[in-house]
Amino acid sequence: MPHLVATALTGAALALLPAEAAAAPAPPADRPPAAAPATSLRLTLSHPGEGASGARSVTLQCDPLGGTHPRAAQACADLARSGGEIEREPAGDTACTMIYAPVIAEARGHWRGRPVSFRAEYANDCVLGARTGAIFRF
Repeated sequence: MPHLVATALTGAALALLPAEAAAAPAPPADRPPAAAPATSLRLTLSHPGEGASGARSVTLQCDPLGGTHPRAAQACADLARSGGEIEREPAGDTACTMIYAPVIAEARGHWRGRPVSFRAEYANDCVLGARTGAIFRF
C-alpha cells in the first residue's frame, strides 16, 4: 500500500511540472557538429637514378579539400576507402611492365588526426600507381 501512495504522489508531482521541465534539455542549436580531425600530408616522390632533379613534392589536405595535389579529391577518396592506409593490394586488372626504374614514395603528416610516416620503394611508376591509387599521382 505505501508503494501505491508513493507512485500516486510522484505521478501527481510530475503532472504539475511544465512539459519543458520533464523533457531532456536540447543541445544548443548554434553549436556546429564536431568536425573530423584534419588530414594534411606532405607527399614526396623521388627517382634514385635521377638525383635531386628527380624529386617532387606536393601537399594533400582532406576535410576540407586543399593543398597542391593536382588530384586531391581522388587521393582523399582513396585514403578514405582504405581507412588511411596508403598502400593497398593492387587492382586485379592492373598490368605493369617488368622494367626496373625505381621510385621512392614518402608521406608525412596526419590522416584524420592520426600520425602518418610512410616510405616505400617500388620497381617503377606503374607499380607505385597500382599500389597507392591517386595518392602519388602528381
